Amino acid sequence: MSQDLETEQRVSAALPPVAPSVTAELVAALSPRLRKRLDAGTAKLADRPAVRDGDTVRIAVDDSTDVELHAPGGTVTSAEAIRCGCLLAPDCLHRAAAASAAPIAEPVAAADSGEVETGSQEPVDTTEPERATPQQCAAARAVHAAATAVLEAGTDGSGAVLQAELLRAAHTARLAGLPRAGATAVSVVTALRAARSADPAHRLADLVTALRDALSAAHRIPHAEGPELTELRGTVRQPYRPDGSLRLYGLFSEPVLTASGYAGAVTWTADPEGRLFQVSDVAPGGAGRATGAADRAVRVGDTALTHRELARAGLAVSGATVSPTGRLGAGAGVRAVRASGADWREEPLDRLWAVPVADQVSRALGGGHDLLFLDVTLTGTVREAAGDCLLADCGGVPLRLTAAHDHPALPHRDNLRLLAAARGSRLRVVARLVPAPHPRAQLLATEHPTLPGTRVDTGLDRLLHADLPASPAPPAAAPTPDEAPVHLLRRRVHQAASGGRLVLSFPGNTAADVRRLSRHGLATAGDLVDELHAAAAERSRDVFGRLLPADTDRFARAWLAAARYTDEVDRSLCAAAWGA
Repeated sequence: MSQDLETEQRVSAALPPVAPSVTAELVAALSPRLRKRLDAGTAKLADRPAVRDGDTVRIAVDDSTDVELHAPGGTVTSAEAIRCGCLLAPDCLHRAAAASAAPIAEPVAAADSGEVETGSQEPVDTTEPERATPQQCAAARAVHAAATAVLEAGTDGSGAVLQAELLRAAHTARLAGLPRAGATAVSVVTALRAARSADPAHRLADLVTALRDALSAAHRIPHAEGPELTELRGTVRQPYRPDGSLRLYGLFSEPVLTASGYAGAVTWTADPEGRLFQVSDVAPGGAGRATGAADRAVRVGDTALTHRELARAGLAVSGATVSPTGRLGAGAGVRAVRASGADWREEPLDRLWAVPVADQVSRALGGGHDLLFLDVTLTGTVREAAGDCLLADCGGVPLRLTAAHDHPALPHRDNLRLLAAARGSRLRVVARLVPAPHPRAQLLATEHPTLPGTRVDTGLDRLLHADLPASPAPPAAAPTPDEAPVHLLRRRVHQAASGGRLVLSFPGNTAADVRRLSRHGLATAGDLVDELHAAAAERSRDVFGRLLPADTDRFARAWLAAARYTDEVDRSLCAAAWGA
């Protein structure tokens, strides 16, 4: 990575998160001339030193001019909170550039604020299904238009101006009561910024997923009704409900480091019935906070346990409040004290590994938690475009274990590389399912390869060569999965998200790929390939024979259909590969 990009990431991480509406407002106020200079201005400002003084971060534009971001409570919530000392202020480029360089503020979660939401809902009259309001339909169209513009331009063309339009649409969606659509739009901007800044954590699949979700929700909202509309609307905060007293046993901790400028740790625990609960500590910050949060006290009651300690100990909680996803609340009425933990091979944790793997995969694909508790034998490694994968045998299923995060400050990748030298080791692991045509998961925690009863959190603990067995088993040949060629369509979906519509508009023969897809029973995928290229390349003419602009809406529909199709095929092939 170049020194300029490293500087941009370091300074951006020091800036406080800025509310999406603030960035949108400042960019919208720029003159057309200044908008053309916004990307260059953002890059230049990110290259300048930033100093934090309490709730204020000050960026030196030059020797005599500073930009100040005032963030009481840690977040910039108004345009007036960003000030510049130059002669053109407040109509200068610097304020919009500072907002565009800063992380995007996320809504405060109920658990972080200690609030408990147990409210009831009014009964819904089902005789006439509820439909989206005109305001919600307009907000959905705004999100769709902004996301379509991003898809048209691709990553390189989606600079600060297009990002601001998407943030404005996100803010409009939230005001209209569509928090889910707003969140997906913000996710697209977050993925775009990660891609454009060469963030090591960026993955093109994340951008594709964010774009797919934003376009899908915006497309369906005007036509949805009843339960579908309720799901598409989403909720601002998860409801936290009382859950009485809990006896929890630590499983593992994982670091959190997002492209949107948030970092921390999440510790997973289980109760005697096998239900999973999480204790979270995530706040604005960078890699330093992700690695250091594990040694902070957990935010449940007044216990002094750190996340790293809780991962191997236990917790007795009274007055517990829990979200639908198992996140523990931190309200004033919650009490917690340290208790004894349990080994993975002891009750009650042992029962997590007793669940058949196929059932665990079915649960994850059906909307349950995506953690897998597996008994594996390490067999070697295989090289992929994204890096080396750890090969393992899981009850006769050839499994590929990947790094959960690629940031160099986190030890995921280094630990994976060392474990590849522990061939023949039989270990219990915790992994996160990755839907793919072959068995694949991200490694989160494992038993120590030479110290029985010791656990390794692969995102926090660093293995050493001395931890490996003295005489590893000989490497096994890497299996070559016999996969349906859905990648022929997926590759085009990814190319469009990265390079925009134009990359698929150039002349080319798709017949060979279509025939190959049809031979494998994927005729629909072949039709989608043809439509995607046609939507990208075909242009109508006016009555004078002049070419009209491309139909970007048609291309967005074709791309969304292809993205949704590949996602569903991947899920079906994933279930089949695991025997689910």
